[in-house]
Amino acid sequence: MSIMADSVKPIVEGLQNAALKDLKGTEKRDTLIAIEKKYQQEWEEQGLFNADAPTTADIPLHSITAAELREKFPKFFGTIAFPYMNGRLHVGHAFSFSKVEFHAGYSRMNGINFLWPLGYHCTGLPIKACADKLAKEVKMFGQEFEKYNEDEESLVETAVAPAQGQREDVTKFSAKKGKAAAKAVKMKYQFQIMQTMGIPKQQIHLFADPAYWLEYFPPLCKLDLTNFGSRIDWRRQFVTTDANPYFDAFVRWQMIRLKELHKIKFGKRHTIYSIKDGQPCMDHDRSEGEGVNPQLYVGIKMQVLEFPSKAQETLQGKLPDGAKVFLVPATLRAETMYGQVACFVSPKVTYGIYEAAPKEYFVMTDRAARNMSHQEIFAEEGVIKKTTEILGSDLIGALVNAPLSFHKDGVRVLPMESILETKGTGVVTCVPSDSPDDYATIMDLAKKADYYKIKKEWAELEIYPIIQTPTSDLLAPALVKKMKIASPKDVKQLKEAKEIAYKEGFYQGHMLVGDFKGEKVADAKPKVRAQLIEAGLAFEYAEPENKVVSRSGDECTVALMEQYYIDYGEDSWRATATEYVENKDGNGLNTYSNDTRNAFLGVLDWLKQWACARTYGLGSKLPWSPEFLVESLSDSTIYMSYYTVAHYLQSDNFGREKGIGNISPDQMIDEVWDYIFCRTEFTDDLPVKSKIPKQTLEAMRREFEYFYPLDLRVSGKDLINNHLTFALYNHIAMFPREYWPKSFRVNGHLQLNGEKMSKSTGNFMTLDDVVKKYGADASRIALADAGDTIQDSNFVEDVADNTILRLHSLKEWCEEMTKSQELRAEKNDFEDALFDNEMNTLVREARQHYEDTNYKMALKSCFYDFINAKDVYRASCSAAGIAMNKELVSKYTRLQALTLTPIAPHWAEYIWLEVLHETKTIQLARWPEVPEADAGLSAARAYVLTTQSNITSAEGAQIKKMAKGKQVNFDPKKPKKLTIFVTREFPKWQNGCIELAKETWDPATKTQTCSDKELSGRVAKLGKVKDAMPFIQRLKKRLRDGEPTEVVFDRKLAFDETKIVTAMVPGLKRAAGISSIDVLLVTEGSKTGSNLVNGGEVDIKSPIAELAVPGQPSFLFENIEA
Repeated sequence: MSIMADSVKPIVEGLQNAALKDLKGTEKRDTLIAIEKKYQQEWEEQGLFNADAPTTADIPLHSITAAELREKFPKFFGTIAFPYMNGRLHVGHAFSFSKVEFHAGYSRMNGINFLWPLGYHCTGLPIKACADKLAKEVKMFGQEFEKYNEDEESLVETAVAPAQGQREDVTKFSAKKGKAAAKAVKMKYQFQIMQTMGIPKQQIHLFADPAYWLEYFPPLCKLDLTNFGSRIDWRRQFVTTDANPYFDAFVRWQMIRLKELHKIKFGKRHTIYSIKDGQPCMDHDRSEGEGVNPQLYVGIKMQVLEFPSKAQETLQGKLPDGAKVFLVPATLRAETMYGQVACFVSPKVTYGIYEAAPKEYFVMTDRAARNMSHQEIFAEEGVIKKTTEILGSDLIGALVNAPLSFHKDGVRVLPMESILETKGTGVVTCVPSDSPDDYATIMDLAKKADYYKIKKEWAELEIYPIIQTPTSDLLAPALVKKMKIASPKDVKQLKEAKEIAYKEGFYQGHMLVGDFKGEKVADAKPKVRAQLIEAGLAFEYAEPENKVVSRSGDECTVALMEQYYIDYGEDSWRATATEYVENKDGNGLNTYSNDTRNAFLGVLDWLKQWACARTYGLGSKLPWSPEFLVESLSDSTIYMSYYTVAHYLQSDNFGREKGIGNISPDQMIDEVWDYIFCRTEFTDDLPVKSKIPKQTLEAMRREFEYFYPLDLRVSGKDLINNHLTFALYNHIAMFPREYWPKSFRVNGHLQLNGEKMSKSTGNFMTLDDVVKKYGADASRIALADAGDTIQDSNFVEDVADNTILRLHSLKEWCEEMTKSQELRAEKNDFEDALFDNEMNTLVREARQHYEDTNYKMALKSCFYDFINAKDVYRASCSAAGIAMNKELVSKYTRLQALTLTPIAPHWAEYIWLEVLHETKTIQLARWPEVPEADAGLSAARAYVLTTQSNITSAEGAQIKKMAKGKQVNFDPKKPKKLTIFVTREFPKWQNGCIELAKETWDPATKTQTCSDKELSGRVAKLGKVKDAMPFIQRLKKRLRDGEPTEVVFDRKLAFDETKIVTAMVPGLKRAAGISSIDVLLVTEGSKTGSNLVNGGEVDIKSPIAELAVPGQPSFLFENIEA
């Protein structure tokens, strides 16, 4: 029986839901979503998020400078890397979006004109490759894939790899936390992948046209972000490629100017290449291997002088007379070839023998031959001529010439079982003087010659010293001995030894032999390489550093191609970029962290030429060579500048309708782009040539001059290696320094529920999934809670789910309190004063965290801690038997809405308009101004909370003793009395310690001025040695950790403890069910104390009184008669 493609969808949907949280009730969520939809529509209708520069009518162009204009009318321009339009946005996209989104919300509350635009990236190979696949599948299976037969083309299911420490059972799927087992599903056909995106089978055939992708996905992207509550100026949206003639003109202008600046060049260079696609395969064209570059080797030509008998039999009659056969190991260390003593092959590998030139043949793996086929190594470019095959084991014992080696009569081919077919050529030259792997292998071969079926003397050629290093002239043998490496099986130690040997040899080594004797290895290396190649003894060979697979499914090679490339890494260009990233004067690039800055500097150090053209895919044509398309990472480097004028040019994504400037694409000549982007000044012939009025030209220039430079760029950390660094380079080349980017903020990857997001395991959510499941505000709060650093962050569904309850409960509380008639009017100086001050403190904390773009901490201050402050206040008033204060409840509601606006704008808008009955949207409100926090009240509040907790703990400790059968003089089930002991003086021995610590501490160096032995002697004179020394050490630790000396040494409380603890008594009685409470003020050594509740002096009988110190009272529970 045939199962049609319809069956794919429910299977995949089940898998995609397997790892995710189930919601049990949705009523509260639906209420919040209804609020969100209402305000999203209102915001769009009002055009709230459209940002414009001050008009030239109000302030004529250049009547003040651009810098003065920006100072007079503060602005902020933030963007993310525009998303690629081959699918819906996922929650990882939303994480990057949220960083700009939250900053936009906060900046607007500070009166800043915030521009937050978004475009749609469509350039490159992925869309075209997918469309071409679908076109083939429609021919194979019909327009609705009705001919697809799952019995013949079944889905492949594979077990999830077991986590470390788990038993592996390939017959079972692993499950985590009791959820359904996850499966990795491999979709063989593109139409199956389209179905997993939720696209109806009847529509999939439309995607065989690449243009349809550009029509279909951008509106969904806008929809998803609108539902998310984004503050985006949608007037400036656009698609890339020549489908948009305005953007096409912009890209062509950019390429022309870069070429004129000699930034774009033409020449032969090694590049990652897809033989199937017939063109270079750049990062965005890859399904695997993004960031992988060509690795350049030297292929050593080791001519066979004598074949062993088995090889002679295999090759009999298969090679022409006089043929020269070469084994061709690939090496990174040409300078070590003087030390060759053997050549290694794998006895298990079948090697090919390929014609490289007439009567010249190379022995290597099929993979290496495929790589060489487009590198001008073979006589006929792109043609692989395989003559025959030979087993590696048949080559053992062959005598080969080793170029530069001291062993002029040749060296032998020997077995090396660890050789991989997936790296190099499958042939390895042996240099035991400087390679720990080679030394370990050659020693093992000599010891076990009979086992390996070789002659022992083949593995015993003399090892000559060729490089002098600080460790030894024979570095590899020295390291093997030092690290106690016994055999080639000691893989871990050999890997470490190899790294040490390479670094020490390269950075600290000097040549002992050869034409460059005495020179540093770093200097000699390229010279030896060039000498070998010039002599015909070697050739350049390159292959990908790691596996690269194109979007079309082709495993890529490296090709030597004549191509256009951007000359990144050119000395002066790189020096300027490096200086800007280093930001030593504070006027360069803000990277928000040293880790990010160092990552950029590392990329600038190695990044070189980058191919900027291709022949397949979507994009803009290279102006001077239209058979090429501009590569996808090269048309997306300065497009942020296009945002500033996009709405003047176009009113739809494709530029089919003119924008407010009433300009046609052909009017956007290169000179216009130069003028509006401040590369040239106005000339009278510009309106004539372009037919664009001067007023319109000046208006567009105003938009650029005002909104540029880009203030914030947010991207994932993986884009440092390409897009972000390219963007920096191109801005430096194209614009005056005033318009270079101000900051790049990178974030780590986003995990989902603590695990890597993956469609195949089901641990994956689109932005649409998240917003439909939890609503926009709960999703935004969970994203803020996920993290802010360059390290990976974590979106936790439980956070989003719990947030729904918090927001709904808080909404109901605010509504109830606003209508309540039971709130009191008068204020007191205890509960009210502490709550009021705590709100002020948290508002100021939140502001600082927003300023620092630390949204997780901002959320803590303005949401979690703010709610907690309200709950503590409500509980304390209830315990004291009083109502909450009406003014403070109103203040709380107002501040909660305002401070949460950047992160949860819909909820805040509801509270603002429908609970507080404000007349204008909260999106136009300003950040609240509150008094500075009162340090004394803050300390008093902390004291109250700590004391309440300590009282509970003290009672709990006595209950535990009873449970264990220990005798106690208190039964918590009977009526109880609490005595609180407070004191105004620290123990005298502590005062002595303070003075001693002051004397022996140097605040300038943060060090102790005497030895620990001397300090111990002086402490002994104070008495209480057992307590005193640890006390002093705690003081010193606080000082070393950076606490101010006045805080550590001046231990006066910032509040009146007796007043605060006395005010706590009514609340403590009710909250803890205590019949009677006394507060006794005691002094050290005294047998009496003052009763602060009832007055008078009382006898002190309990030793617990002595435990009290200022700010840390002690407690005694006793039973009393009912």
